[in-house]
Amino acid sequence: MNLWLLRHGEAERRTSHDPDRHLTDEGRQEVARNARRLLGESLQVILVSPYRRAQQTAEVVRQVLGYEGLCETHDWLIPDADPAEALRQLDLRTEANILLVTHQPFVGELAGWLINGHRSDPLPMSTGSLARLEGEAVAVGLMNLVTLHHP
Repeated sequence: MNLWLLRHGEAERRTSHDPDRHLTDEGRQEVARNARRLLGESLQVILVSPYRRAQQTAEVVRQVLGYEGLCETHDWLIPDADPAEALRQLDLRTEANILLVTHQPFVGELAGWLINGHRSDPLPMSTGSLARLEGEAVAVGLMNLVTLHHP
């Protein structure tokens, strides 16, 4: 199984409602650069946070890849989501090639937990960072970090 983790691109600094923050032009460019790394990969589904900046990030990925496959929005991908809930949700999936588009601190904590088996060593992911994890299944401490690209 391949699990790609993409942190949204750079977003505007302040709005009255955090979920409504938009990507900046630089954020769109960050995402496009790393999305190109997914060319040729057989993504089966993109799972996306409902926050605007994550939705916009997923749209950039779709455009760069010409991806017309399944793209789903899930509340368990927001910044303060519980990685344990993410594991429960991912365990229900049948796809072998999944892209998550999400946020810090969630994405770093989830990746660190999957790789190291504990939450105390999160994977550092700046805006637009893309990580590829591989394993027999999505399981705590049993996935390997294959690549980590920062924009």
